[in-house]
Amino acid sequence: MLRIRWLGRVHYRDAHALQRALWERSGDDHLLLLEHPHVFTMGARAKPEHVLVDPSSVGADLVDTDRGGDVTYHGPGQLVGYPIVDVPLGHNAIPCHVFAVEQLVVDALADLGLPGAGRLDGYPGVWFDGRKICAVGIRVSKGRSMHGFALNVDPDMEWFTRIVPCGIDDKPVTSLSAEGISVPMHRVVDVVARLAAERWSRGGSERTDVAWERDETRPTETIRIEERKPEWVRVKAEMGEEYRGLKRTMRSLELVTVCEEAGCPNIYECWADGTATFMINGDRCTRACGFCLVDTRKPLQIDAVEPSRVAEAVERMGLAHAVVTAVARDDLPDGGAAAFVATIDAIRLRCPSTAVEVLIPDCKGDAASLDAIFSARPDVLNHNLETVARLQRVVRPSASYARSLAVLARSAAAGLTTKSGLMVGLGETEDEVLAALADLRAVGVDIVTVGQYLRPTSSHLPVARWWTPEEFDRLREAGEAMGFAHVQASPLTRSSYHAREAAGAASPLALS
Repeated sequence: MLRIRWLGRVHYRDAHALQRALWERSGDDHLLLLEHPHVFTMGARAKPEHVLVDPSSVGADLVDTDRGGDVTYHGPGQLVGYPIVDVPLGHNAIPCHVFAVEQLVVDALADLGLPGAGRLDGYPGVWFDGRKICAVGIRVSKGRSMHGFALNVDPDMEWFTRIVPCGIDDKPVTSLSAEGISVPMHRVVDVVARLAAERWSRGGSERTDVAWERDETRPTETIRIEERKPEWVRVKAEMGEEYRGLKRTMRSLELVTVCEEAGCPNIYECWADGTATFMINGDRCTRACGFCLVDTRKPLQIDAVEPSRVAEAVERMGLAHAVVTAVARDDLPDGGAAAFVATIDAIRLRCPSTAVEVLIPDCKGDAASLDAIFSARPDVLNHNLETVARLQRVVRPSASYARSLAVLARSAAAGLTTKSGLMVGLGETEDEVLAALADLRAVGVDIVTVGQYLRPTSSHLPVARWWTPEEFDRLREAGEAMGFAHVQASPLTRSSYHAREAAGAASPLALS
């Protein structure tokens, strides 16, 4: 299967982590199509003097990368394509693959109205009348490719004057727009995706897109909040002694639980069983996701003794498996990572036999922040993808589909048991859910949860439809066939539902 993904604008570090995970782990072929924010990338043979400005002075990143070649520029208006595909080893295999990538671009340009593009002897990439319109840089290792091409559609050409593009100082750079071809990016993506499917698809292809800015992604038909829910998503309140006792523990230690703050329907069952998900870093989130009940206001200062209070609660409850999550704290340089580390350490110190699962925000993709959490070695690292690619911008506008996949890829690469979750009922199709599950498995996710979205208030995103228990069974079976160690899929499934059992399925040592 060739899985084609239009990902929108993606930071280079996230795209690299994602393609590396797909290169290492996935049995399918992939084509990632995206734009980058302004970045100069340095290949293996890049010369520092070929960067003619201080990147920070013009608002660009400077990144060393693991492809060949010299310095290149990526930025808005440039379509970057990363084919992660099998390259059969043999005589001239790598030159043949480079030729295939160049030919894909040549054919796309002809389709878009620029038929004279081609190659220039002695120089890589795609050229038009002696001007470079597309850079090509490939890495092939173990019979699999990384990196790819950067096609100039309509970028600000001034950026190319700030470097010596590809180390070639005597030949100009051009773009489709500069050559008089005015074409929107979505049209270029459509053409490239179609030609790539014809070229690289061996067992069929499928495509999903992060919504274009012009798209209307909200469902056209929704369920009114006052309509009666189906029996399978209705929960009876059972406020027994176990529930009340746990509530007293949380209040006496001044702790916050996501069970309460997010209005989880399983709170009565889980609390009666003596389990809860602790929410650290306060109860005010810096993001305003369309599905979430957690308060969005200016956050308070971090409570330095909160980790020890969480550890005390874990000890009082006698938990074998503790789950810790947090609000997003984009106001903090580390996104709140230090508090996760401190809480993991505090629980381990006080309750060394307790397994610790963390459900983390994306920390804005900051590698140092994420590495700090990974280095604390939680028994399970969870980060929710939440919804399918097309609905990301509506459901969680401050997040990114590609960034979330990159966080999960980095967790799996760090050797952690890695978990993620999806909601359904927001207007997605079953095929889109299956594509999202395939993406999660491709980057190394071990455990996945899928549950029905329940609208918290009339101010939140509407429910498009109720998925039936039989449909959840189909998703579970499909996930298991993809190779997930555990798939929890039911109308009332939430991220931490049956968390201990899921961790045990993925890693039996987690329960020992």
